[in-house]
Amino acid sequence: MGFCINCGQQHADGTRFCRFCGNQQPGEPLLQRLRIEAQQIHGIRLQMQAQQANQYQQPPRW
Repeated sequence: MGFCINCGQQHADGTRFCRFCGNQQPGEPLLQRLRIEAQQIHGIRLQMQAQQANQYQQPPRW
């Protein structure tokens, strides 16, 4: 299930036009590219959080 990029109403995957507002929805190639980018961003975010956690766990150097 997906959501309209204009009004946010839920619709079936592969829907070309929202049945609520009539706005055209992105095609599958664009959605796939956005999913890949979102996964990459999520991975970067997890790495940054791990680095920050390691920073705070190390004892201070005097």
